[in-house]
Amino acid sequence: MPTDRPGPQTRPTVHDIARAAGVSLATVDRVLNARPGVRTGTISRVQQAIDDLGYVRDAAAANLARQRSFRFVVLLPDRDTGFLRALRAEVAAARPHALLDRILLEQRDVAAQDPQAMVAMLDALADDRVDGVAVLAPETPQTRDAIRRLRATGARVVTLASDLPGSERDHFVGINNLAAGRTAGVLMGRFIGPGAGRVLVLAGSMLARDHAERRLGFDRVIQSDFPHLHVLPTLEGRDDPALIAAILPRALAAQPDIRGIYSIGAGNRGLIQSLRAMGRARDLTVVAHDLSPQARAALTDGTFDAVITQDVGHMVRSAIRVLRAHVEGRDIIAAQERIRIEVFLKENLP
Repeated sequence: MPTDRPGPQTRPTVHDIARAAGVSLATVDRVLNARPGVRTGTISRVQQAIDDLGYVRDAAAANLARQRSFRFVVLLPDRDTGFLRALRAEVAAARPHALLDRILLEQRDVAAQDPQAMVAMLDALADDRVDGVAVLAPETPQTRDAIRRLRATGARVVTLASDLPGSERDHFVGINNLAAGRTAGVLMGRFIGPGAGRVLVLAGSMLARDHAERRLGFDRVIQSDFPHLHVLPTLEGRDDPALIAAILPRALAAQPDIRGIYSIGAGNRGLIQSLRAMGRARDLTVVAHDLSPQARAALTDGTFDAVITQDVGHMVRSAIRVLRAHVEGRDIIAAQERIRIEVFLKENLP
C-alpha cells in the first residue's frame, strides 16, 4: 500500500513535512526558522509532522546551527498522576510558542522509582548534545553524577518541583517545599482545633526531596504550634492507588484517634478513593497538594479541607526562560521566576 511516509532508508525532507502537514514549503521554512506570520495551529501541525517523520532529530541540525536555535528536553516520571498530567499538558501547550523563539521543546517520560533509568536517559542526552534539560528526578548520588556529566557537555540543567541542590544543576524551578510543609502544618492544626489526636502522613517516596522537605516543615510547625497533635511515621504509597487502598485502611484501623491526614505527594486519587470506600470522606481533616481535577472535586464535596498548589504553567514557562538565559549567558529576573505557594479551599476555588 502506498504511503506518504519516507521509507526506513530515506532521510525525511522539508517536502515530506509540507505534504504531511498540508502546508506549503514556504510555511515549513518559516516554522523551522521561527519566522513570524504563521498561525499557532499551523505551527502545531508542522511540529507534529516533524515529530512523526523523525525530522527534528536527524535533519534539523543545519537549520539549528544557522539560526542559533536551541533544543530543550523535559524529563518526567512516567506516573499517571494529576500533577504530572498537568505538567505534560503545559509542555505540549508551550511547544508552539517555544518554536517562535527558535526552541525545539521535547518531553520524555522515564520509568518512575527507577533511578538507573533516569541516569541512562541523562547520559543519553549528554551523548546527544542537547542545549538544556529540565528534570524531575529522585535525589540519588547516581543522578547527581549524571547531571555533572551532562553539564560537562555544555548543556544547562534545571530541576522541576523537587530540587537536587547537591548536583551541578543551574537552577531550581518550583515552590519552596519547606515553606509549603509549614503552610500545611498551620492549616492542619487550625482545622483540627483543640484536643489531642494523631495525624497520618501519606507520601509517594521519601527519596523525593520535595516530599522530605514538606514533611520537615510540617513537623516543625506541629511540634512548635500544635503540640497536642502527634504526627505518625510517613506511609509511602508510591502514588499508586492500589497500594494506598491496601495500606490506608490498616493504618486508620490501627490508630483510631487519627484526626487528620496530610497528603504530601501526588497520590490523591488513591487517597480519595480509599476514604470514600471506607465511608470516611468527611470525618477527617485532610490537607493535600496539587489542584488536580480529583482534588478539586474532593474540595467541593468536603473530602479535602485544603489543597496547596503551584501554577504548573508558570513552572514550565519559567524553566524554558531560565534554560535559555543560562545558555545565552543572561541574568535571570528573580521575581519573574519565583513560583508562589497557593492555597485553595472550597470557598475560593477558581
